[in-house]
Parts: sequence; structure tokens; C-alpha cells
Amino acid sequence: MSDGTSVGMKDAADEAVAAASARLVALSETLHAHPETAWEEHRAAAWVGDALHDAGFRVTPSYLGFETALLAEAGSGPTIIGVMAEYDALPGLGHACGHNLIAASAVGAGLALARLADDLGITVRVYGTPAEEGGGGKIDMMDAGAFGDLDLAMMVHPAPVDVAEARPFAVAHSHIAYDGVSAHAGAYPDQGVNANDAFVIAQVAIGMLRQQLPPDTRVHGIQTVGGAAPNAIPERTEGRWYTRATSLDELAVLEERVHRCFEAGALATGATLTITPESKPYAEFRTDARALAAYRANAERRGRVFADAGLAHRMNRASTDMGNVSQLVPAIHPYIGVDSLPYTNHQKEFAAACLGPAAERALLDAAVLMAWTAIDASAGARQEDQT
Repeated sequence: MSDGTSVGMKDAADEAVAAASARLVALSETLHAHPETAWEEHRAAAWVGDALHDAGFRVTPSYLGFETALLAEAGSGPTIIGVMAEYDALPGLGHACGHNLIAASAVGAGLALARLADDLGITVRVYGTPAEEGGGGKIDMMDAGAFGDLDLAMMVHPAPVDVAEARPFAVAHSHIAYDGVSAHAGAYPDQGVNANDAFVIAQVAIGMLRQQLPPDTRVHGIQTVGGAAPNAIPERTEGRWYTRATSLDELAVLEERVHRCFEAGALATGATLTITPESKPYAEFRTDARALAAYRANAERRGRVFADAGLAHRMNRASTDMGNVSQLVPAIHPYIGVDSLPYTNHQKEFAAACLGPAAERALLDAAVLMAWTAIDASAGARQEDQT
């Protein structure tokens, strides 16, 4: 039990995570062994929900009508703390972004804070948020009414090294399709409209465009359908492309220029172009300075060491739909290291690094640090109420 002081509560949170450590590690390992991609995280959502239900949380599965989302609540205080559990994996790479650790650490933070909720005067919510890897799950949940009453939203993301402040790009995700006309490539090539040529022209145009783009932008993607037979002119090609910039405003300008490159492919070949957003754009991140300062101080007390600016500037630029949440409510999104270098996120070796002793330490530290930061935030809220 806590002695009622901030230090006593932090000790109690640490003890709660330590007591649950075996279950949290097992949850992480189970998620890692059974990766599910965006909007398909049925088992992951159930496993996370069961862990919280067993700890006494009030769990709402299929939250707001999203089959793989959930809400778990404990406490009833006026200060509302939201912890985000991501659990979707990458196609072909499994948990190469470490969402197994995000989910398990969110559960751990929730367990720790639930024990202290009455003393802290908080309601703690753990949200299961699907489809971060391109599906914009948090944005859809926001549009359905989630998150708006939070006093603080937080999550901790695995990375090669520790970085306190998130500075992710805004990003737009687009599905690209060209429709042409099939024909025999040897006998009747003049009767075809080559949808694959349209894609090639667009990619060349994008390659040329990159020379004139600002340094803090990214344009990249893959072609997912390129034709079926070498002797048949492809009648349909498809791809997925991401466009990134430092803000939503800059993203809108950049995206228009990229779309013109795809239009060039259609114009040159006569194919029909269809561009379909895969989600609403992800926003840049707006960090809550006071909560971040608390996290940083707590992490250093815990023995975490933050990376130098060079490494930090690379890792903290990864886009996230948590950016949209941060535009709505105070939020933080620190990164916690799993000692994976030279391997980094979205590599199969990083997936391997999200298991084992370093990953387990990161998981448990992240859970404790979110709980400690929430304790500091609730203390600040009480002080404001008293004044």
C-alpha cells in the first residue's frame, strides 16, 4: 500500500508492476508470437482485455463499434489519465515496431495506477487502439467520440535508444490504382493501355520531384499489383504510397505535388487513375511540456539514459496517429530503447530485439514510468484545484 506521499505512491506503482512482471512479459511474448495486422487484431484485443478484466477493470470490448478496439477503466476520480495500447503488427515483418511491448506496458501502467486511483483522485483508462500501422485507428476512434475528456494521454514506444520527445512527421497514406486495357503484348500491343507503364512514369516523376523537396519531407511507397503475365499488357496496377511533412499544412501542399506525378502517369499512357486515402492524415505531435518534463525526470531516476541529439533526431520522426490525439488533449509519446542497434524499427532484427532481457526491462520500465508520470500529473491537477 501507498503511504499517501508522491514517493510512497511511486514505490507502490513500482511494486505493482514488479508483482505483475511475469504476466506482462507473457502477454508481450504471446502478442509477439501471434502478430495480427491492422483491423485484424482480434486475439490481441481479447488478450489485452482479459488481462485488464482479471485485474478488476471495467472492460468494454468492440469499443465504439470497432471490433478490435477496447476501453478498460478503473477508479472514478476527476482527473482522467489515458494510456494507449497498440497491438497491430506489420505485414510480413510481425512485431518489428514493438507493439507487443506497447500493449503490455500499457497494461502494466494501468494495473499500477488502478491500485492508486482513489488516493490519486483519478480515473485510469487503458485504450486498445487498433490499426496504427497505416489504418489510423485512433483517428477513427476520435471521430467516434474517444479521448476528448482526457487530462493526459500517453504511451511509450520501443526504439533502438531512449528519446524523450516525439517529433513525428504528419503523414498521408494513399492507395494508388491505374486501370488500362489488356492486350497481347506480342501480337496486338497497340490495342493495349499499359497500366504498369503509368506506374513507372509516376515513380520516375516522383524521383525527379525529390530534388526540389524540402529536407524535412518524405515520399515513399510500394507497387502491390504490377500485372499477371509478361505477354499480356497489364490492365491494372496498384500501390500504396506515403507522403510525410512536418505539419498537416505542409503535408497538404506536398501531397498535391505528389498527386500530379501520379496524374502524369495517367496522362502519358491513357490509363485511368484512382487515388483513395487509406485513412485520414496523421498529424504532427504536440507534446505537453510539463508531462514530458516529469517523464524525463522519472526516467533518469529509473536509470534510463537518453540518446544524443543525432540519434534522437532520427528515431523521433516516425509518424503516428497519436499525433492526432495530441492535437486534442495533452499528450506525450516517449521512446524507450531495447538495445537493438545497429538494427532499427521495421527490420526483422528489431522484431527479434522486442523479446529478451533488454525488451523485458524496457517493458517494465515503460509501465512504471507512465505510472510515475501520471502520479506527477495528478499531483499537479490537485494543486491547481486548491489554488
